[in-house]
Amino acid sequence: MNESASVAPVEGSTAAVRDALREHATSGRLVVQRGLFTGPTPRVKDEMYARIVSGSAHRERFAVHLDKGAVIDTDTYFGRFAASYYQRWTTVRDVQISFAYDAGGASRVLLRASDSGGNVRTVATADLDGAGTTTLTATLDAYLDGGSLWLEFRAIDGPLAVRDLEWTVPAPAVVRPAAIAICTFNRADDCAETVAAIAGDEQMVAGIDAVYVVDQGTDHVSDRDLFTTVAAKLGDKLVYLRQPNLGGAGGFTRGMYEVTAINEHANVLLMDDDILCEPETVLRMNAFANVTIEPMLVGAQMLYLMNPQNLHVSAEEADLSKLKAGRWAANSLHDANLTKKRQDKRVDAGYNAWWSCLIPAEVVSRIGLPLPMFFQWDDIEYGIRSRAAGFITVTLPNAGVWHADFHWKDRDDWAKYFSVRNSLIVAALHSDFDTKALSVTMGRELGQFVVSMQYGLAHTMLRGIEDFLAGPSVLEDGGQAVLGAIRKERSRFPETVKHPADAIPGIRSSDLVTRIAGPEPDNSRIDLVLAKRAATQWLGRTQHGIASIPSADAHWWHVSLFDHAVVTDASQSGVRIRRRDKDVAKEIGNWIAKVLKQFRDEGPEAQRRFREAMPQLTSRENWARLYGK
Repeated sequence: MNESASVAPVEGSTAAVRDALREHATSGRLVVQRGLFTGPTPRVKDEMYARIVSGSAHRERFAVHLDKGAVIDTDTYFGRFAASYYQRWTTVRDVQISFAYDAGGASRVLLRASDSGGNVRTVATADLDGAGTTTLTATLDAYLDGGSLWLEFRAIDGPLAVRDLEWTVPAPAVVRPAAIAICTFNRADDCAETVAAIAGDEQMVAGIDAVYVVDQGTDHVSDRDLFTTVAAKLGDKLVYLRQPNLGGAGGFTRGMYEVTAINEHANVLLMDDDILCEPETVLRMNAFANVTIEPMLVGAQMLYLMNPQNLHVSAEEADLSKLKAGRWAANSLHDANLTKKRQDKRVDAGYNAWWSCLIPAEVVSRIGLPLPMFFQWDDIEYGIRSRAAGFITVTLPNAGVWHADFHWKDRDDWAKYFSVRNSLIVAALHSDFDTKALSVTMGRELGQFVVSMQYGLAHTMLRGIEDFLAGPSVLEDGGQAVLGAIRKERSRFPETVKHPADAIPGIRSSDLVTRIAGPEPDNSRIDLVLAKRAATQWLGRTQHGIASIPSADAHWWHVSLFDHAVVTDASQSGVRIRRRDKDVAKEIGNWIAKVLKQFRDEGPEAQRRFREAMPQLTSRENWARLYGK
């Protein structure tokens, strides 16, 4: 284990990683997917892997045992093979499915396929009896707009056991070196679990040449017993680095920086520290990247950690004209229960977030490293910049990791500063950047914050706009100083503080009356409603008493009807107290007018400066400076 700080490195590990990160000769076939019948933890439903259609069966991770008369299939999230994506984006023209079996009587396997409309057909069958292995083949020539492949097993006259199921394709001449880069900040237990999940899958990790763990915190993952055990298991593959907190941008970029210095044809797989990792997803992403027609970014889909059977979205894109990220790409599923719904249509992504995303080293060679934005929009910017240079992003279905559900995170948070500032930087770099239209969009959002008594959130957003206008110098330290400053500034606003629901300062539970929101205003009336709510707040014509408002009902048009509200935090772990304050509203309102005028006047110059600074900001030299190298 190699480390840059106080824990002594294992002798020779850096040299071993440098030697391992080389192209690997291949022959025969490449495993691109394995047959799994249960998940990495009981938290995940087995139906995400295989379905028992009828009868009874016993599952193991890589095997399934059917009783006589049972039928199972892999028409599931992790059981399907993404035929459409392989036909569209890779050199693969056929896939073979092989497995070992032990049949106590006549049994059968059917290779099923869907099209973009979800219509199902059978493309191959084989009868099974006794013990042996069998192989089915499917040609990938009818799946361009969508469609998947999966298997169905029938134990007709006796029990049937199936194991060692593999989907394989013709191997490329060489397999690209691959490294995982995990960025962590004071989530030592989570990070140790993620690294342990990787190390625990021997077949998958055999195809990974290095695992970089970039620790930016004060609670070090290297202090965990589990990590020590895993480090011994990974041996020289593990490279442990410590550095100042440069946010996700700085942590992930460190992995890219280190790997691309060794090999310009490597796959760098970025991975969050706090995900629930499915090691099979790593295998699938890396295998797919080895057979693409040209180098491209390959991302995993996000599954909800709190609701493990639900998909966040099939693929994402950004709308820079509205400073909006996470827009659903055309034909996407969103918040879909994957035990009930299937993604049959191919969905093309604009970018993939870095909860798990593979980036070929060729991209770094062509466009440079990410921007030192600390947090938020760094992955979006890199995906957009990559596409402009000819490198597309594919969000691979049937390859997912579980990440904290976004709707459980309250948006009244210091992170809003980075979201606003960085979205403006990205829009300045990669769009027409209509400052007049953007000022209207931002003014509307700021107004909604003020009328709903989120003065601290409006302050946070305004600081983000101001620092964008300050130009590229705000990125000079990678974001360390401003993080502390924003947190301190927000502390003066009482509604930014979360309180226990059973200990709300100055408020008795008997004082609270639950108020549920009415219908959302029509889009054509949004500005009119906002103006009316602003007048209501300014003139004090609000409903009196203390309203108790559930998180799901805390819309600006509803909260703004009251002068005092206790709102459930989105995390469901406490409440926020919002109170009308005319003096603060006036102060924020005047600041809004000033900043938005400044934005309209000075935005184009800030855009020019960021574009001019881009090569230096994304250079190896700049990142080396930030890393103290």
